[in-house]
Amino acid sequence: MKAKSAKKSVVVSVVMGSDSDLPIMTEAAKILEEFGIGYELMLTSAHRTPERTTKFTKTAASRGVKVIIVGAGAAAHLAGVIASQTLLPVIGVPIDATSLHGLDALLSTVQMPGGIPVATMAIGKAGAKNAALFAIRFLALEDKTLSAKLAAYVAKMAKDVEKKQENLSCLKS
Repeated sequence: MKAKSAKKSVVVSVVMGSDSDLPIMTEAAKILEEFGIGYELMLTSAHRTPERTTKFTKTAASRGVKVIIVGAGAAAHLAGVIASQTLLPVIGVPIDATSLHGLDALLSTVQMPGGIPVATMAIGKAGAKNAALFAIRFLALEDKTLSAKLAAYVAKMAKDVEKKQENLSCLKS
């Protein structure tokens, strides 16, 4: 487990069940980098490396991790397995990895038994991006600087929509 940046302490773990999930989970990493959040990328499998998954999960909080983002496709048990072994918030990102186009992963991630919460995002890149933003919302509760960055990010999104509308209006004229 290697931190993405030696200068920043790792507070978010971005976990994948397979290296094929990296193109999707990179979207979460981009957002975390944009906000200056220290994160790590971790590859582990609930089915193929259960001991590795347990070791990672059991040590996450003691290593300073505050939120775990988990991307997985197909059976997508990884987020639930991790959530069952930690008190940290777990955010699941279903990934389109089968002929069911991510629906199987969505249902596996969202249908946790009572007592094992996993916040579940949309399938794919939008879900990975939103998972990072959701993690940032948790972290911003205790960090006024981060809260201000988040408010500026949201305001910029609104301004971008207004600017796009102006561009559409110019085309119509």
